[in-house]
Amino acid sequence: MEERHLNVYQLSKRWGLNPKTLDRWRQRGCGPLFLKIGGHVLYRLSDIDAYEQQQLHQITDKDPGVPLSHTAARAA
Repeated sequence: MEERHLNVYQLSKRWGLNPKTLDRWRQRGCGPLFLKIGGHVLYRLSDIDAYEQQQLHQITDKDPGVPLSHTAARAA
């Protein structure tokens, strides 16, 4: 099966983000894996799906910089 790809604009539309947000994420080394071919940035759909799976959460942590186990310990 042939791998499908999205460009920056297609992915930004999918996620409702400004394309510059994806640019910043790439510069900071976060976000989904990407390819750079001939000066064009592409995202493999399989990498996008994997990144979305990693972002699944059951609750919103009130302090995103602290692991949930530490937050629960503070509340006790």
